[in-house]
Amino acid sequence: MAMLRSVFLAAAGSSRLERLVESAPVSRGVVRRFVAGSGAEDALRTSRALADDGLAVSLDHLGEDTETPEQAQAVRDEYLMLLSRLREAGLTPAAEVSVKLSALGQKFDPAVAVEHARAVCAAAAQAGTTVTLDAEDHTTTDSTLEILADLRKDHPTTGAVLQAYLRRTEADCRELAASGSRVRLCKGAYAEPESVAFQSALDVDKSYVRCLNVLMSGDGYPMVATHDPRLIAIAEDRARWFDRSSDEFEFQMLYGVRPDEQARLAADGHTVRVYVPYGRQWYGYLMRRLAERPANVAFFSRALTSRK
Repeated sequence: MAMLRSVFLAAAGSSRLERLVESAPVSRGVVRRFVAGSGAEDALRTSRALADDGLAVSLDHLGEDTETPEQAQAVRDEYLMLLSRLREAGLTPAAEVSVKLSALGQKFDPAVAVEHARAVCAAAAQAGTTVTLDAEDHTTTDSTLEILADLRKDHPTTGAVLQAYLRRTEADCRELAASGSRVRLCKGAYAEPESVAFQSALDVDKSYVRCLNVLMSGDGYPMVATHDPRLIAIAEDRARWFDRSSDEFEFQMLYGVRPDEQARLAADGHTVRVYVPYGRQWYGYLMRRLAERPANVAFFSRALTSRK
């Protein structure tokens, strides 16, 4: 499992392999199933279909390789346009947006990223929805949480994402499990050294459960991001144990992965939010999803072969 994870993470950073995969005919089927499309119109159409099925949505405009102020501004403008279109289509608050700070310029100018993120949060508030700040590799965690705290002064519903494979995350959960605090808990999908991250799947799962206990016992709003049946069952059990009603937490899953389970949870009265990526930079996204849980290969394969 660890070897497979390393392979996928290495593939995510290979421009040569990216060109090869993008040119393969089968890639078009993968992209259509797990990425909404290349533009905002595709994202809106997919969001409408999911909302009609009783599911919530978190839209992510793919692209984190932002290296210039012009690129960062273009990403900001994309989100401002998307939020305006969501409002006009009546898709808020069922649909929120997820934002990577690196796409807004975090790596070369954190101040620029803050300014752009503030503009996106303001547009989301005007549209009647929320923003969640995506997590990235561990070197950005402190900066991201600092920016989160700054944004929450004016936009307290801004969501955080914490990754269970990081050794620090249980402590971060304790800090963020406060009233009104929205926290998405996922496993994590970047290549991290053993000094900062658990390496075995078992240790990551144990950490996930510990973090889940902290969030469920706290005063915030946990967002349980997993496809793992065991962790879903544990989350349902912990919600009952801590007397959480169905509107006091939610499940989150990836677009195209375990749609039957998404429907089941929604039918049971749970809020289920589908993470919907769109845009042209889909390659790195898919490789990291495979690295996050190599068993996702089976999910992707079954979904493709069952698609008619």
